[in-house]
Amino acid sequence: MSSLPPLFLDLSIILITAGIITIVFKWLKQPLVLGYIVAGFFIGPYFPWFPAVKDATDVHVWSDIGIVFLMFALGLEFSIKKLKKVGATGAITALTELAIMFLIGTSVGHLLGWSSMECIFLGCMLSISSTSIIIKSFDDLKLKQQKFTGSVTAVLVVEDMIAVLLLVLLSTISVSKSFNGGELALSLGKLVFFLIVWFTFGIFLIPTFLKWMRRYMTEETLCIVAVGLCFGMVVLASYAGFSTALGAFVMGAILAETIEADVIHRIITPIKNLFCAVFFVSVGMLVDPHILVKYIWPILAIAATVIIFKSSAATVGFILSGKNTKTAIQSGFCFCQIGEFSFIIAGLGLSFGVINPDIYPIIVSVSIVTTFVTPYMIKASLPFNNWLEPKLPQKLKEVLERYSSSAKQTNKTVSVRLFLKKQFSYILLYGAINGAIALLSMTLLKPLLNKLFVNAAGAPSFWGNLIGMIATMAIMLPFVWALAVRGVNRQRIRELLDSMEYSQAIVIPVLLLRTFMALFFIGLVIGEYIHLAIGFLVILVIFVAIVVMFSKRTIAFYQRIENQFIENFNSRQAQQSFKIPTLLENNFYLERIPITQYSPYSGRRLMETNFREDYGINVVSIERAGLVYDLPSKDMLIMPGDKLSVMGNEDQISHLRSVLDVEPDMLIHDHSDNELNIYRLTVHPENPFIGMTIAQSRFSQHYHAMIIAIEHNGENILNPRSDTVFYENDVVWFVSPDELDIHKFTRD
Repeated sequence: MSSLPPLFLDLSIILITAGIITIVFKWLKQPLVLGYIVAGFFIGPYFPWFPAVKDATDVHVWSDIGIVFLMFALGLEFSIKKLKKVGATGAITALTELAIMFLIGTSVGHLLGWSSMECIFLGCMLSISSTSIIIKSFDDLKLKQQKFTGSVTAVLVVEDMIAVLLLVLLSTISVSKSFNGGELALSLGKLVFFLIVWFTFGIFLIPTFLKWMRRYMTEETLCIVAVGLCFGMVVLASYAGFSTALGAFVMGAILAETIEADVIHRIITPIKNLFCAVFFVSVGMLVDPHILVKYIWPILAIAATVIIFKSSAATVGFILSGKNTKTAIQSGFCFCQIGEFSFIIAGLGLSFGVINPDIYPIIVSVSIVTTFVTPYMIKASLPFNNWLEPKLPQKLKEVLERYSSSAKQTNKTVSVRLFLKKQFSYILLYGAINGAIALLSMTLLKPLLNKLFVNAAGAPSFWGNLIGMIATMAIMLPFVWALAVRGVNRQRIRELLDSMEYSQAIVIPVLLLRTFMALFFIGLVIGEYIHLAIGFLVILVIFVAIVVMFSKRTIAFYQRIENQFIENFNSRQAQQSFKIPTLLENNFYLERIPITQYSPYSGRRLMETNFREDYGINVVSIERAGLVYDLPSKDMLIMPGDKLSVMGNEDQISHLRSVLDVEPDMLIHDHSDNELNIYRLTVHPENPFIGMTIAQSRFSQHYHAMIIAIEHNGENILNPRSDTVFYENDVVWFVSPDELDIHKFTRD
């Protein structure tokens, strides 16, 4: 018998233990994440009374895969449009909380005697809240329909994005072992560049590929393709010098804009749950009771810091974003924990060797304490507000009220702000695309041409460089044109210049910057392939000649590319029956809600639901088996598996979702009390059925029974037809839910 690899035994121990512990935690109504961590402690090296994992190295490889799937699933729930929609509330609150908690976290680290690098990591770990724990608490407390939860979700979206950026910045700091502002700025610029390139080319190529392959896609092939794309981006991010978590998140966010996003999320969820369970179990394996006893006071101090100051910082952030005191307190008290990102940040510090290994179990312990406290803090927010509000000074109340309802910016200021936002978005997008093309040309195309074209002396040939320059310029030209003049409305710019005295100092430099960057990329390519001096001498001549001679073709070519990109970017939203007008977007939005078989409205007609009267929403369409029924009639049945596209405001749709998308209290129900009884009846000569067909006998109607077989002349007729005739001495097998007296069939 061949020896079994240790991984099989380790996985059996991990999954069996995690399964038992999580059932207990489910019974205790506690987050499953804590159950995984406790299970990891039981099978770890510090709990000798339980079977332990033999090969921790393989387990950590699986946990790394768990991080990939966790970030991939998070990206699938992320949306660029959602980030834009959360607006100032999410950004202001998240940045305020991050700044305050980073300062407090680093200060606490210094008070505990930790090194500067450890203090920086501690500040980052305490800055990011746990999305999974907060959302799980909302589910457990039945709060998803509350108005303040929308603001909390907005902040969590921004925090997750900031956490991804922190992973990149901390990696840079860990390599240099010091805080270098120049290196951080360079790393941040590199990150922004690659994110723009990945998102741009990803949204242009991947939805198009999926559209072409859609007719050949099954759930199996879609799962394989999605996971393959995820790990492909993970490898690409690693080659670019970023973390695997960033690559997985980026691919998830790209796929989130496709029509297939909902299906991918559904089929990926079981895989994510499996690997994430291994990840959190591996976190629990590092919990050393001796370390906990040794550092009990730092653990309690850090936990108290998180519970008190993190919730306070979030509350301040919500107030600064314009929320009233009640909403700010209710929302802020949700942010009183740390979670999965803190583990990832701590693991990053351990992998680079810049933090003490004892910090990891300390952070895990703090996470456990704060997770237990989270539901109670959420429930205590409203009573705390009711207690605090009468005690606030009247002048402070008036100041907060004026700030919350402060007037919006003037139209002129808004116009300039929108102009700058639009122009810088063009600069970032097309600058990154041109930079990517130039980078690929210099790192891939030029070395290839230098090998193919060499002169007599063995040096690169002029013709090879000329071909490389022309090929690169041909590809780059439409994007250079877009960088220089795309979106420049002369009439609008003239209005801005005439409307404000200082607008010339804003508008003209921005337009000159766009022109300079376009010329810079042309000169960069020419200088790389020919000569730097010659490149800058011929920049203007080439640029003007091409724009004048081929402007229409260039515009048409670029327009096709842009139209394809916009179509892919809006493909998921294009599935909606119609687009809500811009003026109404702040009050209404569309959402597709699945109907489960447990929903009280399943099997009812639309006119019986009273959705408009009870919830204030309209059903725009019903999707069933791949078909969409727009503006369904009031007689249409709502069936399990349907997806209802409904229109309403956030509160109305949240309230409706809680009664439509219902999950069972128990996954599996025992139906043993409803078993059917099976009977055997011999057709005697006095039986009235002789000579009748099954249909004529009305057997099922009279006796609430179903015939499953008839034995005739030694042959069995299974599931006999309705025109089958009863003969003497036939043996009839039938089933019924009732207790029947078999003798009555003979008498009848």
